[in-house]
Amino acid sequence: MPLLGRDVVLVDAVRSPFGRAKPDGLYAHTRADDISVAVVRELLHRHPSVVPDRIGDVAIAATTQDGDQGLTLGRTVGILAGLPRAVPGYAIDRMCAGAMTAVTNVAAQIAVGAIDVAVAGGVEHMGRHQLGAGADVNPRFVAERLVAADALVMGATAENLHDRYPRLTRARADSYAEASQRKYAQALADGHITGDLVPVAVPDPERGWGLATADEPPRPETTVAAMATLPTPFRPGGRVTAATSSPLTDGATAALLMDAETAESLHLQPRMTLVSYAYAGVDPEVMGVGPVPATHRALELAGLTMDDIGAIEINEAFAVQVLAFLDAFDIDDDDERVNPYGGAIAVGHPLAASGVRLMSQLARRFAERPEVRYGMTTMCVGLGQGGTVIWENPHHDASTRVGAADSRQEEVTR
Repeated sequence: MPLLGRDVVLVDAVRSPFGRAKPDGLYAHTRADDISVAVVRELLHRHPSVVPDRIGDVAIAATTQDGDQGLTLGRTVGILAGLPRAVPGYAIDRMCAGAMTAVTNVAAQIAVGAIDVAVAGGVEHMGRHQLGAGADVNPRFVAERLVAADALVMGATAENLHDRYPRLTRARADSYAEASQRKYAQALADGHITGDLVPVAVPDPERGWGLATADEPPRPETTVAAMATLPTPFRPGGRVTAATSSPLTDGATAALLMDAETAESLHLQPRMTLVSYAYAGVDPEVMGVGPVPATHRALELAGLTMDDIGAIEINEAFAVQVLAFLDAFDIDDDDERVNPYGGAIAVGHPLAASGVRLMSQLARRFAERPEVRYGMTTMCVGLGQGGTVIWENPHHDASTRVGAADSRQEEVTR
């Protein structure tokens, strides 16, 4: 049953190839809004039955809303993508959960009948706009001890998680990070990645125009042995390294959402159906635990337990943050439900764009795993938040079963 009125479905989700945020990176000479325009155009091109006039809103997120990431992105990207002037749009900032919030915001609009169709996504050009660049942080945060000084440094909050939970060792983090790289490389080889990628034209002042077609951040040669030699930049003698952190990344994502009846009338096959979502706040000093209370709340709203969840896509801001989530729900580090195609440690984390990347990967897994009925996308958020969205698989085959709850029921039946 939908939480609010109408069923909301995700018809499709796409993304640009992700680039490294550096002077010679994939998008070093490309505007952030142009990357976003490319994915929105492709999203609509893939679904010609969606008449642009029917789009009720465009929500595009960015964490650093400045320069080519400013000026109400949803509106400007919509116009640049060729949408009718009558289609409104707006910008969103919930840091890392920007695109996730864009999706849940428009989903709420659709659920209550305010609109029928929407585009939601995010973009981040970290090569041009570093996290916190230009921000004037109120000195009261530290002066009045509202948060610790290191709460504003994401890597330091990851070190704090290691401190708070001794079971979250560097060895575990290194092992998890190596697995993320390995799983992404295998998923790429098996064809699980490229289907959602949108080629983006990229200029270069020396070589002319080129085409971005593949992710730049992955390092498939990464090994645990090599990681052990890396420095810990956030604390002398610490445990967080570049290898166990998501790299600074440029990229954009976009999703097409509508109510189920509209999708049926347009002869569109939904990739996922939204079940519930929740956001929660935690101490900024340990922002990585944010997905835990958000997930508890989303499960409660859906009337489900973690045993019902057959597929989990969690953003890998830091390996230790993922491990904290897994321990909280008594999930093994190598549980096959979790990020089987790798995650942000390998592919990158263009902040506000990442939420829809999680959704596109979950949707692909749903299509390949009809035995899975429910899945979730979840992520931590800077300054102490977490967000979780629970989805249902429209391809679910009730004759198959998956998950711990099903296994227990089978044993009882025997």
